[in-house]
Amino acid sequence: MVFIRNKHYRALFTVITLGMGGLSVNAHSAENSVPALSVIKPATGCAALTHIDLTEIGGAGSKITSATETMQNGAAFCSVEGTLAPAIGFRVELPMASWRQRFLQVGCGGLCGRIDLQAGAAAGCAPLNSNGFAIASTNMGHIQEEEDFGKDEQKRKDFAYRGVHLTAVASKKIIEVFYHRPAAHAYFDGCSDGGREALMEAQRYPHDFNGVIAGAAAMNFQTQNALYHTWQAVTNTGSDGKAIITAAQLPLIHQAVLAHCDALDGQKDGLIADPQACHFDVSTLRCKTGDNGQPCLSDLQVSTLRRLYDGPRAEGSGQKMIVGGPQYGSELAWAGVFIPQTASDPIFSRIIALPVLKYMSFVNNPPAGYTLKDLHFTRDTFDALRALHPLYDATNPDLSAFAAAGGKLIIWHGWADPHISPLNSVAYHTAVGKTMGEAKRDSFERLYLLPGVYHCSGGEGPSLIDLLTPMVNWVERGHAPQAITTWQAAPQQKNSFGQPMIDKGNRPPMPPKGQQPPTHLETIPANAVSRPVFPYPDYAVYSGKGDVNRADSYARKPLHQTYDAYHWLGEDFYTPYTFIK
Repeated sequence: MVFIRNKHYRALFTVITLGMGGLSVNAHSAENSVPALSVIKPATGCAALTHIDLTEIGGAGSKITSATETMQNGAAFCSVEGTLAPAIGFRVELPMASWRQRFLQVGCGGLCGRIDLQAGAAAGCAPLNSNGFAIASTNMGHIQEEEDFGKDEQKRKDFAYRGVHLTAVASKKIIEVFYHRPAAHAYFDGCSDGGREALMEAQRYPHDFNGVIAGAAAMNFQTQNALYHTWQAVTNTGSDGKAIITAAQLPLIHQAVLAHCDALDGQKDGLIADPQACHFDVSTLRCKTGDNGQPCLSDLQVSTLRRLYDGPRAEGSGQKMIVGGPQYGSELAWAGVFIPQTASDPIFSRIIALPVLKYMSFVNNPPAGYTLKDLHFTRDTFDALRALHPLYDATNPDLSAFAAAGGKLIIWHGWADPHISPLNSVAYHTAVGKTMGEAKRDSFERLYLLPGVYHCSGGEGPSLIDLLTPMVNWVERGHAPQAITTWQAAPQQKNSFGQPMIDKGNRPPMPPKGQQPPTHLETIPANAVSRPVFPYPDYAVYSGKGDVNRADSYARKPLHQTYDAYHWLGEDFYTPYTFIK
């Protein structure tokens, strides 16, 4: 699959988070045991839900447009679709015979524009697989083809926070009418922009959800899309308009990094469990006289590589403009994101950055004809982006209202994520501890970092994980999660359309034209390689005994080094602030 048509870029991030299925589930019942809430049957007919009045929630023009019985995952559901004014589309799936009083809202990736009910980070989750949740999601106020929706101030707000919040409120009302009983517990699960949405809910609307799962969160929406992806795109573009580094060089770079840093975590397994302890000198890859045709990098490629790892810096001062760049060990994941397959192929970074800069990033949109070359990496540019930080970003570390409401938060991120640096999640976790006190933070929040895992799924490391079950147990039993098992996805693992989940270039497949993915369940391959992950700042190390492919052969160990802060122009983003309404 090649990144060619800009109108597809919203779906691109969404499809990254699609569930992976088609293989048998490995039993892990101890991790899947949750409180056995009673099944509640519908108290009214499905079609009758079209009469529910949503005006008080979304304003004039808000309504349910359809309510029909459908089959999902071998079970009957009442599928409800509606609109919250002016254009927030939403969908709720209500089990007809298996609802166990839980509500799950699923986040939407990229810039959304479509309704996606795929629950990630829930591989083999028994309460989800048994159709016990009512599930909802939203297009966040616009459709996929509406690339310039950011020209409308209301649609900016609907994307930033309003669409997700109102969908939660409307869904709860629909659930209560249908079953004559409110949901006993509400959960949110999202990755990428869905992770940003998850954090936004905890920060802005602390009573919407009892448990929130935020994966690879695009929490620094402004700098992430406007600065990071633009920098990666233009840095790797030569004076001839073609790429300086292509996918052909990535194995060379990756293997050199592994040779230097793989063993730092005590095991040579192709994974780097603590990338910040890796100090790789890219100049060792420079071509030298007498290399005799051995693979190496030119001077220009070496300097470009150094800038790609480092990320954008302000002209003049040299100050960093993002929390951090891609981590060592992530190199193979760069293909298709900011490194093209061939020198003239398109890349995701360019496709995502340009429409954001043209229609969303600034209070006043730039003139027609704006290109990535027109963005200047200066303090003035950063300050212009800062103006909408309180609208789009979800970095407020003051979660006192969420904690007081009994809310629980799990943040997770792949160490090899090329789209959003995991250092964003580390910085936020640290900021919550500074703001609220580490003991208070640890009473309701956890951070998990997955070695070798790409953006939301896939990668060389075990990427299948069930965070929904431990979240349910934390909320409903008070059992705080500790070690959680991750599982290696099979090479042939497929998405809900029967397409390969991820190809050699880390590029997720697009859904067939005109199709929306059905509700789908992540599954775990039989006899899959497994490994535990522990709450940050700890990680898993091989104990020296047992099968290296089994989670029970690993022990817990603290990272070599942790950081109290990351120095960049937006450090104050991780302090309490007032949101734009």
